[in-house]
Amino acid sequence: MSTLLVKNIHTLVTMNERREELRKAALFVRDHVIEQVGYARDLPTTADEVLDLHDRHVVLPGLVNTHHHFYQTLTRAVPAAQNCDLFNWLKVLYPIWSRLTAEGVYVSAQMCAAELLLSGCTTASDHLYLFPNDVTLDDEIRALSDIGLRFHASRGSMSVGERLGGLPPDSLVEAEADILRDSQRLIETFHDNARHAMTRVTLAPCSPFSVSRELMSESAALARSYAGVRLHTHLAENQHDVDYSLARFGLSPGDYAESVGWLGEDVWHAHCVCLSDDSIAKFARTGTGVAHCPCSNLRLASGLAPIQKMRRAGVPVGLGADGAASNDATHLLNEARQACLVARVLDNDAAAMTARDALEIATLGGARVLGRDDIGSIAPDMSADFIAIDIDRPSLAGAQHDPVAALILCGVPSVDYSFVHGRKIVDRGRLTTAELPRLVEQTNRLSARMMRG
Repeated sequence: MSTLLVKNIHTLVTMNERREELRKAALFVRDHVIEQVGYARDLPTTADEVLDLHDRHVVLPGLVNTHHHFYQTLTRAVPAAQNCDLFNWLKVLYPIWSRLTAEGVYVSAQMCAAELLLSGCTTASDHLYLFPNDVTLDDEIRALSDIGLRFHASRGSMSVGERLGGLPPDSLVEAEADILRDSQRLIETFHDNARHAMTRVTLAPCSPFSVSRELMSESAALARSYAGVRLHTHLAENQHDVDYSLARFGLSPGDYAESVGWLGEDVWHAHCVCLSDDSIAKFARTGTGVAHCPCSNLRLASGLAPIQKMRRAGVPVGLGADGAASNDATHLLNEARQACLVARVLDNDAAAMTARDALEIATLGGARVLGRDDIGSIAPDMSADFIAIDIDRPSLAGAQHDPVAALILCGVPSVDYSFVHGRKIVDRGRLTTAELPRLVEQTNRLSARMMRG
């Protein structure tokens, strides 16, 4: 077992029960777990590794990304999809995505993970729902293991194509028996329900307009037959999504989710822009979570999700970057900033969401949505997932009076240090587990290949 001492921290944002922010603080890690947090005088003075931050850094828990589509990094800013709403955007991109390969899954996952790590994320959930050309989720899990990001791998699926009244082309859907068989294989091969686990598996039929009610119900039953396997899907993303549910099922999205057993503490839904007040109340009563993706919602003109209304009702809310084809960035600190600003506009209230509220959604909120009690705060017995940001930089100049709020309000291009599971993944702004120039070259090559057809 190894030890790590981080000392001379300007401000340590613990996100503990008391939401303490400690000045001139330190933290001590043994192996992959935080052992002590506090002031230097109360902690050990040495360790196997010592990181001296020279009273210049804010340290806070690693951010948690609760919704993404890593493969979409290969199709950013596609010209024909730049000005489309959700359904038209999908119709433009489905044929391009049908060319996805195993290599594309691996490279795009690493490229996305690199961007997330550099923007403060230490845990991410990704939703892969396309499996053409012998693609498997195994490739993505291997990519994330190699780069060192804590990972919730969501086995997505589409089973209802155009012939049956769904949105995706028939060539991209799978047989439901095959989906369930592969879902079980992935759970039994990769899912780790232990505390501090680096890899967990989620079952994630894609959306009401691409899967059957039967697949939703059977996926829920399969997930609940294993410990700690959660459920995830898209829901109520825009008005067209709501209209589809009403026409197809005779139910609002929230009532549809309830009818197929998709409410509960083991479920979280992405977007929920058009979730009704009645459904918000149901989510709150059942502990059903929401992944808030403000930049994607704005990019596709889906609307402004009533996140503060949800939080006031008691709905668990986490932050999501969403796919890089609908964002088109992969920057979780910026996503937290956007969430703060959108909430203020929606409520017409400059105090509707504070910078610290946004940080809470991005840390503890995400941890709760993913069903984790070992990430999201810096405290003894928590996973050693934390980031450090040097406040002596141009974007934070003039904000020394409240550097914590400044991380959200001023904007931070990248973090200086990132530790995941006690391992230094970002060191002085440099990714240590992958070669960025090579990743960029590979991503551009594969993207060009997909676009050419």
